Amino acid sequence: MVAFGKKLKDRQIQEWQGYYINYKLMKKKVKQYDNQIKAGSLDRRHVLKDFSRMLDNQIERIVLFMLEQQGVLASRISELNKQQESLQEQPDISKIIELRESYRDVGRDLLKLLFFVEINAIGLRKILKKFDKRFGYRFTDYYVKTRANHPYSQLQQVFKHVGLGAVVGAISRNLADLQDRQGSYLSIYDQPSLPLQDSVVDSLQAAVDRLSHSTNFLNFLAQHALIMQEEFPTPAEEQVDDQRYHFMSLILNLANTFLYMVNTYIIVPTADDYSMSLGAAATVCGIVIGAMAVAQIFSSVYFSSWSNRSYFRPLVFSSIVLFVGNIMYALAYDLKSIPVLLIGRIFCGLGSARAVNRRYISDCVPLKIRMQASAGFVSASALGMACGPALAGLLQTNFKIYKLTFNQDTLPGWLMAFAWLVYLIWLWISFREPATETEVNTGPQEPANNVENDVLENGVTQPLLLKVEDNQQDDENDQEYDESEEAPEESRQPANSIAEAYRLLTPSVKVQLLIYFMLKYAMEILLSESSVVTTYYFSWSTGTVAIFLACLGLTVLPINVVVGSYISNMFEDRQILLVSEIMVFLGILGSFHIVSPYTVPQYVCSGLIMFVAAEVLEGVNLSLLSRVMSSRLSRGTYNGGLLSTEAGTFARVIADVTITLAGYLGQSKVLNVTLLPSLLICVASIIATCYTYNSLY
Repeated sequence: MVAFGKKLKDRQIQEWQGYYINYKLMKKKVKQYDNQIKAGSLDRRHVLKDFSRMLDNQIERIVLFMLEQQGVLASRISELNKQQESLQEQPDISKIIELRESYRDVGRDLLKLLFFVEINAIGLRKILKKFDKRFGYRFTDYYVKTRANHPYSQLQQVFKHVGLGAVVGAISRNLADLQDRQGSYLSIYDQPSLPLQDSVVDSLQAAVDRLSHSTNFLNFLAQHALIMQEEFPTPAEEQVDDQRYHFMSLILNLANTFLYMVNTYIIVPTADDYSMSLGAAATVCGIVIGAMAVAQIFSSVYFSSWSNRSYFRPLVFSSIVLFVGNIMYALAYDLKSIPVLLIGRIFCGLGSARAVNRRYISDCVPLKIRMQASAGFVSASALGMACGPALAGLLQTNFKIYKLTFNQDTLPGWLMAFAWLVYLIWLWISFREPATETEVNTGPQEPANNVENDVLENGVTQPLLLKVEDNQQDDENDQEYDESEEAPEESRQPANSIAEAYRLLTPSVKVQLLIYFMLKYAMEILLSESSVVTTYYFSWSTGTVAIFLACLGLTVLPINVVVGSYISNMFEDRQILLVSEIMVFLGILGSFHIVSPYTVPQYVCSGLIMFVAAEVLEGVNLSLLSRVMSSRLSRGTYNGGLLSTEAGTFARVIADVTITLAGYLGQSKVLNVTLLPSLLICVASIIATCYTYNSLY
């Protein structure tokens, strides 16, 4: 990989070179400002004024050229419209085909213009981020807010691009009118849901979607999965994605995610009862539940490494290990053995292939549907989390077949063993191992002009809003670009160890991981001890506990809809982050048993506040994390997804151990003793959040 300046130069359309953002000059200017301020020859107000004027000039040149090109395209479309009107009077198939191809040519030229705007917007975002980081200002916020909504601002054209949208609409409508509709008199306006099957229109729509980026539910869910991608994928990489992708293989990965989450939470309502039936204390349920998380700490690493070479074999291994683990979990009842029970759960944790599921989406799913796939990953996890306890509530029966007992304690194990066996057969039949990049690259080579069209039709992937938070560590590695020099190759390689990955973390990333640790700890305490606490205080049955946990799980997607579609459009992520942390704090505080009697409304309401706030916090936190984490952590074994998974898994392990240790003090003290660490960690994360972002700005 090379520095952005080099990439910008390589991606420029030669005849438009004089109209691109002068990224190299602006970087040198930022460095010059820094030196002059340190020398005392320049004050900061002069820097702000001078840099703002320079940005205004750069954007004005870009926008005026864009408007000029829009006018040229509009004139061409107008001429083609006249030809189309004459053909309506005297239809000629050959001329209609020729006219359609002419519209496509205009569409391809429009793609060049969209790509031009996209590259310039990325350059603008990067230089603003560099300025903020160098001088510690909130200059980006000031600049965007003062320019974006001003009636004379050129920046509006970059954000709203109304004229470009009109040109795209004209091309799409005319191509649709020329399409064979088998006698239909309806237009695209009469049937907006009917897609136009034309590759140029599809490419235009994809480009406009990238330019029109704003936070929405789908994007919010995708960032929830923390599946990061490169800012400037090459055309070859995009071609590899298409050749490696297989729809049924993606479905199998999402099914693996769903089943694993069901497997994790299906035992929660009955874990305390199972422990007591084997002669242990009810609070041993913490160790039973946490054994799976302990094993997952190690399985995440080797599965992430294994996925560098294969996806099929890790998924097969995962299914077999989970099948064996669930069988052992179910047999522990008749064997009267706590060790067998724990080993079964450890086996289940060793089968955690979530790292493989993430890597498959990141490496093999085409860019155009990667966001949908990432959202599917999060949705599958949320659905599994809700279905696990719900299924446990339905398995209220007791019978024997030969010497095997089937009851509410063992049926979760038998059911999941059967589910993993069915999944293994489905996997063996339907999964297609993606071709390695070497195999793909040795395939037939496309002509050069086709590759150029791919560049224009695919463009780059990252949204264009000016997000100053993203890739701060990457900015440190952004070498000063010289026309004859590339950035050092070793500075762009993926991390080769956990220690190296940790060294790449900036203070803000470490705070985000602390927040993630805190929320996972709080959620695990709430979920894992729910059966113990509710049985002691309210005498709830297993079915009631299952309903409570299922209702909590069912709030995940609706909450993400509200946050992703509405709240995140009204407030900054950092504001939502801090408010969510405070709400988690209030939820934890309200859960303490201070005044007797301890009531169901107090427990349910405070637990609901804590859980919902933690879900909001998780989504916003991972959204920020995906933007501030180093680009070197976007791929390889020790990637950003692995780090977040490990942080969350450690939190779950510590929470489950805390529950078991608290049990030695008596069940009456379990609630308050386990909530106290949650409260302290939450306070620490709030302080760290305030300190970090105040120091940055």
